[in-house]
Amino acid sequence: MKKITLLSLTVIFIASCKINKDQQSFAINYVDPFIGTGGHGHTYPGATVPFGMLQVSPDNGTSGWDWCSGYHYSDSIVSGFSHLHLSGTGIGDLADILFMPTNKKLDLTAKAASRDFLPYKSKYSHVNEKAIPGYYQVFLEDPKINVELTSTQRTAYHKYTYNNNDTQSVVVDLGFAINWDKATKTAITIEDENTISGFRYSTGWAKNQKVFFVAKFSKPITESIITNDKKVVSGKSAEGENTSLQLFFDSKDSKELDVKVALSSVSVENAKGNLDTEKQDFETVKSKASALWDKALSKITIETPVDSLKTIFYTALYHAQVAPVTYSDKNGQFRTEDDKIVTAKDYTAYSTLSLWDTFRAENPLLTILEPTKVSDLVNSMLAYYETKKILPVWTLYANETNTMTGYHSIPVIADAYLKGIKGFDAEKAFEAMKATMMQNERGLNFYKQYGFIPYNLLDESVTITLEYAYDDWCVAQMAKALGKQADYEFFSKRSKAYEYLFDSKSGFMRGKSQDGKSWNEPFDPKHSNHREHTDYTEGNAWQHSWFVPHNVDEFIKLHGGNAIFTKRLEQLFTESSEITGSNVSADISGLIGQYAHGNEPSHHIAYMFNHAKQPWRTQYWVRHILDTQYNTTANGLSGNEDCGQMSAWYVFSSMGLYPMNPASGEYEIGSPIFEKSTLNLPNGKTFVIEAENVSNKNFYIQSATLNGKPFNKTAISHKEMQNGGILHFVMGPQPNKNWGL
Repeated sequence: MKKITLLSLTVIFIASCKINKDQQSFAINYVDPFIGTGGHGHTYPGATVPFGMLQVSPDNGTSGWDWCSGYHYSDSIVSGFSHLHLSGTGIGDLADILFMPTNKKLDLTAKAASRDFLPYKSKYSHVNEKAIPGYYQVFLEDPKINVELTSTQRTAYHKYTYNNNDTQSVVVDLGFAINWDKATKTAITIEDENTISGFRYSTGWAKNQKVFFVAKFSKPITESIITNDKKVVSGKSAEGENTSLQLFFDSKDSKELDVKVALSSVSVENAKGNLDTEKQDFETVKSKASALWDKALSKITIETPVDSLKTIFYTALYHAQVAPVTYSDKNGQFRTEDDKIVTAKDYTAYSTLSLWDTFRAENPLLTILEPTKVSDLVNSMLAYYETKKILPVWTLYANETNTMTGYHSIPVIADAYLKGIKGFDAEKAFEAMKATMMQNERGLNFYKQYGFIPYNLLDESVTITLEYAYDDWCVAQMAKALGKQADYEFFSKRSKAYEYLFDSKSGFMRGKSQDGKSWNEPFDPKHSNHREHTDYTEGNAWQHSWFVPHNVDEFIKLHGGNAIFTKRLEQLFTESSEITGSNVSADISGLIGQYAHGNEPSHHIAYMFNHAKQPWRTQYWVRHILDTQYNTTANGLSGNEDCGQMSAWYVFSSMGLYPMNPASGEYEIGSPIFEKSTLNLPNGKTFVIEAENVSNKNFYIQSATLNGKPFNKTAISHKEMQNGGILHFVMGPQPNKNWGL
């Protein structure tokens, strides 16, 4: 009996291992990187690993808003494959170090005013294109070459398969640029028969971007043609504003040519240090990338019979882990905005910090999935602070773009510290937070003088005032945690700046003159004027009048109580979707009434019903947003992905949670869409959310228990989740208006 029992246990153990492995593979099979590459999603389909330094992806070669990532699903021309890309931003940059295989000798001296004149461009079809996490493939129809791409954390791998006996050639064009980007200085060198290196300096959204690279080919170079500013030059190197080269390889031995490429912000030498040294074929690297994504996607598992929901969820979880991106080299070095080289000691430095977007849900999600990376992010921000003594706004390749409003590195830092994520100097962090909010740039001089920003002194005054008020509240919470009472009281008082701008008659936040009395007239809450001569950032009064996440209960009182507040909030979703004005912001998308899910300022609003004693309206509208604003097509995002924020909203909300106040350490309860969601926490515990009877009609919470005990709250704390356990909901088709009150 004993032998049989041991044998049985062994079989069960092996089977369970297989189930766990299959469960991980199951998640990656549902990811579709093409979701968001159409419409205004602005995502890219290429290969990267979680938070990787490189994003090797196709570039259509089109300059335009919907090509901010370099690629749009509507296109059918590819100009090459570059190594740095932005995921879902509203401004286009990067597309650095372009490689393109070809099968004939080309004239690289002709000036190309547009991609129509690029001699190496090719047609392609989505029928012969594939993307999964960590891997991209496309067949180039003109030269008839199959291209495959994969990546490790700091090295990109290309695999080109040519026709039998075809000329095997690769073009490297360092002058290639799209959208806001422009090369200012480039250099290229053939180091030996298998290796090239160089650099590309550029200006654009990132005004001072410096990228160094090295590339190693699997075959010796048999011939080369180098151009400098559209002229062929002799020798093995060139330096100028626009350099390029065409390389040729022997086609006799194999149809395949492999290339591996590494970059650095510091030097060619560091790029060589970043280049993978182990000998591994393309398929091995591809498998390792898949394994990394398996691990990343297994942090949350969901159970639902609806395959489309699995695709939307796991793709969202994928997109939520492609940015921020690794920036420091293997030796820890990275370049700062003032061209100094610093070293990240005991942390990895990250760039592409889309903080106006990601502080809302993406960064709170990372406190659950990747707390160690969160401390690295904070240390990265503190390193950037050393340059100008101001925390970053929107950091791209160490350049402060100053894009968007507020200083939302502050809530990210406060959220991390208050959730117990240490790993950084809290006193230094507070110094940076306080110094940032006490300086005079970007309207803070007016904010300090008047208590708000007068509309006649600065555009977007309402949005900026509301966001500074929230940042102040976050500084206050950090001060309180560190025992700094005077600072706590000062910033707490200033965090009520929203009171100056609230018009109780209309219920809107409105632009106010520096006299503190007169409103900006005439007033139309539906009016939008994109980024100039306006009181609101990328929106209107309907969308921007709800940003008081830190003091919702007092905000409701300003309205006159729950009844008035919920009536106005309901009207937001049921008002006509007309947007007035002659220069309407394209970012106002995903409209449900005047609620605009396609842009981040709306993301917390549906959860505010919870504080006004109508949680069933939060449940209704959250489910409506989940059902209408996401799908499995290339046009599956209702607005810019914005480095993971649009996806993080879905990840949280589909499980039934959302960080309405991102630095509060609490998650509001919405309407779970899955039968079961399991968070596999870094501390080894699991937190399970169950939704009994959930369906497309049963989205109202009837009752709830937490670890078997009645749970009647509309929020749960981060601490409660970290303890592990089971949050069980019973769902039904009609609201239970007594639950959560």
